[in-house]
Amino acid sequence: MAIPPVEIIIAVISAYLLGSLSCAIIFAKWMQLPDPRALGSGNPGATNMLRTGNKTAAALTLAGDCLKGLIPLLVASNLNFSEVALCLMGGAAIIGHMYPVYYQFRGGKGVATTLGALLGVHWPLALIWALVWLSIAKLSAYSSLAAIIATLILPLAAWLLSLPLAVGVLMVVISVLVIWRHRSNIAKLLRGEESRIGTGK
Repeated sequence: MAIPPVEIIIAVISAYLLGSLSCAIIFAKWMQLPDPRALGSGNPGATNMLRTGNKTAAALTLAGDCLKGLIPLLVASNLNFSEVALCLMGGAAIIGHMYPVYYQFRGGKGVATTLGALLGVHWPLALIWALVWLSIAKLSAYSSLAAIIATLILPLAAWLLSLPLAVGVLMVVISVLVIWRHRSNIAKLLRGEESRIGTGK
């Protein structure tokens, strides 16, 4: 049975609101750590949480941000939402992380939430993304470069896997959003000023 449009709209809005929760800010307050927005890049994400010196907080942030993108899609999938609806929800969760309503629309760069959404939409894409990210991160030690390259590959991967149009469109949207959110990192990479993983330099 088809899901009523009203329920899809509610699900998309709910995914956005869940995505708007900043795990970095929440865990920083809970663990009495410095506000990640006042450190390094000012980005409330797992990489910046490492700059607090607390690896547990960084790991929790990574897991939480990933689950924000995955949980809504798992629930919707079990309720037999269409692939188009799942893609809309995945995109909404990522946008929520990047532009959270709870924090004056100033959020993170969406990397971990993208991984969670990919797991919910089509797990092989998530695997491809993760393998590319890990490979580039290991070779370059730049988290931002790894995220940029892994995300740019998504539309091509969706095409090569002959995935539905809705998935392909979502991959293009994700790529545009992630690249836009990393524009300052791209400038730093070009100037040789980008911070490497595990360092403040």
